[in-house]
Amino acid sequence: MWDFSTDPEFQEKLDWMKRFVEEEVAPLDLLFSHHGAVYDTKLAAAREILKPLQAEVRKKRLWACHLGPELGGEGYGQLKLALMNEILGTSYWAPTVFGTAAPDTGNAEILAMFGTEEQKRQYLKPLLDGDIVSCFSMTEPHAGADPKEFICKAYREGDEWVIDGEKWFSSNARFASFLIVMAVTNPENSPSSRMSMFIVPTDTPGIEIKRNSQLMDEDPWVDHGSHAYIRYNKVRVPLDAMLGGPGEGFKVAQARLGGGRIHHAMRTVGKCQKAIEMMTERAVSRQTKGRMLGDHQFVQGMIADSVIELEMFRLMVIKTAWIIDSQPHGAARTHIGMCKVAMTKVMHDIAYRAIQIHGSLGATNEMPLGAMYIGAISLGLADGPTEVHKVQVAKAALGMAKAAPGLFPSAHLPTRRAEAYERYAHILKKHNYELAVA
Repeated sequence: MWDFSTDPEFQEKLDWMKRFVEEEVAPLDLLFSHHGAVYDTKLAAAREILKPLQAEVRKKRLWACHLGPELGGEGYGQLKLALMNEILGTSYWAPTVFGTAAPDTGNAEILAMFGTEEQKRQYLKPLLDGDIVSCFSMTEPHAGADPKEFICKAYREGDEWVIDGEKWFSSNARFASFLIVMAVTNPENSPSSRMSMFIVPTDTPGIEIKRNSQLMDEDPWVDHGSHAYIRYNKVRVPLDAMLGGPGEGFKVAQARLGGGRIHHAMRTVGKCQKAIEMMTERAVSRQTKGRMLGDHQFVQGMIADSVIELEMFRLMVIKTAWIIDSQPHGAARTHIGMCKVAMTKVMHDIAYRAIQIHGSLGATNEMPLGAMYIGAISLGLADGPTEVHKVQVAKAALGMAKAAPGLFPSAHLPTRRAEAYERYAHILKKHNYELAVA
């Protein structure tokens, strides 16, 4: 059980990570800051800097720690990963340097659980080695992330599956060596068993990238978009390209999405802490109306709100990690949903306050705060819309609720007072005590 202290040996690793990210990884963030850079394996200058850093991480036995030793990782539990990801969240390149970049982490887990030995040799090993990147192609232009509305289909012809339809926001498809595609194979089944998952090499005939969309904070002159709108035009793959069984696509997807959501939350803690550090530095560096910014109560209020909100969020993330580590599979589902909902608001509010304290400078691209602020919007959509998780959390709470037994709520004071009086009437009457209110 986490007792608000960290094992000294592991704390040494965290301390090394913090120094390493700040001193060695941060230059990559400054030199190659466009969104697609971390996934572009052909960006020679970046890769030449990256490879020695990854080698140093491996030497410290901190590479891909979410994976078991059989896959080249350390098999750390979520609690340790939470403390590590707080550090990795402070740098755009850090997850790639440490072998934990999304969506490759989740896709690697899918391949490890459901891939054939040949698929693992061809795709999983180079993915884990950081030599290639991958894409998770699930959402659709008319349906978003709602699997009940998916229409991209796959049907069998002889010894092949034929995939036909469109997918939207397939991130990093233009850099990927393979895509993991969800398609409807069993339309007559219930929503959770209509779809299947396929591994599809990106050079397969029929894959047509209609366009790559950019995020709001991407520079159209530098970034060429990383989120693909794809047409699968009768794309043919062999029968063994299916990951899991027919109709098990939803199950396969859930095997990766829960971990993705909690790791997003862990990294968000680090991003928000960085924003608070920028906020407090500004507050003790700039003066207005004859006083330092930090001496003004409005500024103090913004700092206090940010520190308190982040501390509450961090504790919720760590508790969720502890539940995943210590309780049966699925026990943390509601808590993961709570983290997913909270992280968007926490990051949005803290980034907004940091921008306000920096004034006009905070609103420019000369500070990273604008990207954080807009990134909070993306977080609200990644791995399922925030609203879906609010519904899930509410349903879990409602599922534990019981209807009031009578006409009034169970907390109705006159009713409870009358019950208490009746319970102790023999004593109260002896002392001539009468209720003031009936």
